[in-house]
Amino acid sequence: MVIESLGGGAGGEGEVRPVMIEPSPPSIISSSCSAVGNSHAPAPPPPWTPPFTGDDDSDEVNDGEGLELLIPPLNFAMVDNGIFRSGFPDDANFGFLKSLGLRSVIYLCPEPYPEVSKKFLKDNKIELFTFEIDGCKEPFVNIPEEKIRDALRVVLDVTKHPVLIHCKRGKHRTGCLVGCLRRLQRWCLSSIFDEYQRFAAAKARVSDQRFIELFDLSSLRQSSISFSCSRRH
Repeated sequence: MVIESLGGGAGGEGEVRPVMIEPSPPSIISSSCSAVGNSHAPAPPPPWTPPFTGDDDSDEVNDGEGLELLIPPLNFAMVDNGIFRSGFPDDANFGFLKSLGLRSVIYLCPEPYPEVSKKFLKDNKIELFTFEIDGCKEPFVNIPEEKIRDALRVVLDVTKHPVLIHCKRGKHRTGCLVGCLRRLQRWCLSSIFDEYQRFAAAKARVSDQRFIELFDLSSLRQSSISFSCSRRH
């Protein structure tokens, strides 16, 4: 605080009043320098690390506790007790397939089965049944009835259960086989076609549905479907 005198009247006497002077702010430069030299200054934040997504070099994908995550194949679903369907499984799906305790796999494509997949089946004592059916497109369609019939006999054999049916995408060939099984289970056609279309989606084929509708079941009528949740009484 500074005392300031103000000149006044004739006697030379003036009014005296205090004047407040604000202290000057500390120097930014000196403050910064003292912060640099201060051993108690906070440490800089660590560099950002992206979260783990499973896309590393390992063959397995684990959860936060180190347990292997199970990855179902494309278009995987349960058809009935002991019967499953899907697209072509690859090595990322082997852990999931192992968890199903499969005894058999029905493969509906003409291409050779991959060696790595054959080894997985052999190591886990899973029997492979191959029915070479070409992936046909409309209007030139030729779905072999006898191969579908032979594949159905494997599906109906409970000693082969649990069994996985698959083709390439799990849509058309697999859909035809499952559709014929549904007819044997006495499903109505509208429900059979609804199920087929759920898997085929925009790729649904009228020719496949026509094949399912006209498929001759006479040689399979006496087959047991005691495994089925919709079995005949």
